[in-house]
Amino acid sequence: MFTDYGTFIIGFSVAKHHLAVAPERAGINHFSDEIVQAGYDHTKQLVRIQWNSPVDFSLLEKMIEFNILDKTDCSTFWRK
Repeated sequence: MFTDYGTFIIGFSVAKHHLAVAPERAGINHFSDEIVQAGYDHTKQLVRIQWNSPVDFSLLEKMIEFNILDKTDCSTFWRK
């Protein structure tokens, strides 16, 4: 889990068949088309990157940057 000034930015967790990436629902919604174009499936809260798939680091960077900028004035850990 990574934070910026006390607010959640992105989380990563390991599962048997994939790496789970959690940029919060706003990040998923904002990048939904790019997530699908990268060949990843997603839920409302996380993106699944299969272990045998290449990692789109530029997409991850965009999600992180989006959350940092979008949550600049956020005073809570999670978006409300």
